[in-house]
Amino acid sequence: MINIITIDGPSGVGKGTVSLKIAKHLGWHILDSGALYRILALVAERKQISIENVTELVKLATKLDIKFIPTDDLSELQIIYAGQNITSEIRSEIYGNIASQIAVKKEVRTALLARQRAFHISPGLVADGRDMGTVVFPEAKYKFFLTASCEERALRRYKQLINIGICVKLSEVAVEVARRDERDSTRSTAPLMAAHDAVTIDTTELPIEKVVKNILDIVVLN
Repeated sequence: MINIITIDGPSGVGKGTVSLKIAKHLGWHILDSGALYRILALVAERKQISIENVTELVKLATKLDIKFIPTDDLSELQIIYAGQNITSEIRSEIYGNIASQIAVKKEVRTALLARQRAFHISPGLVADGRDMGTVVFPEAKYKFFLTASCEERALRRYKQLINIGICVKLSEVAVEVARRDERDSTRSTAPLMAAHDAVTIDTTELPIEKVVKNILDIVVLN
């Protein structure tokens, strides 16, 4: 699986922006795996399906009609579900929290595996998530794990939400980031962790362009 780059890590480390820029540079496709769980959370709510109803969640997971389309200026990855742009809607903390709760369910993660792997088409794929290098694409040649301090990640998430018009408090965002980290890293199925062969990059004090360059240098040189 030479033409796959996996970029894993917790929320707020810059995975989305880095993945967008790398995919654009290489002319590859992109997968925002975290968005799949957010979309599932949104669709379940619209259909009034409880997140405890695993059977129905699995059915929904296998039928998600999703497209990821970068904006021309690479400022955002537009998320299209069933022909509808739901990007702003699923970026709210509400669906982020529900998605984190859904993600701990083994049956749902299994149901989404095939859907995620279907994004691997020519000429290549940049996969952004939490278990891309460990579970979804374990044989990928290029694996990266991004980290950053909790304080920095909370601040980045806070700014992101404010920029899209969502009114929140930094202290509230920090609490939610910590809670999500706990759920993601301690779940029994596909916990958040770096693949044994992944390159770890601390983005706390690194500008996005530097992170992108570091990754591309490794990909191009190999």
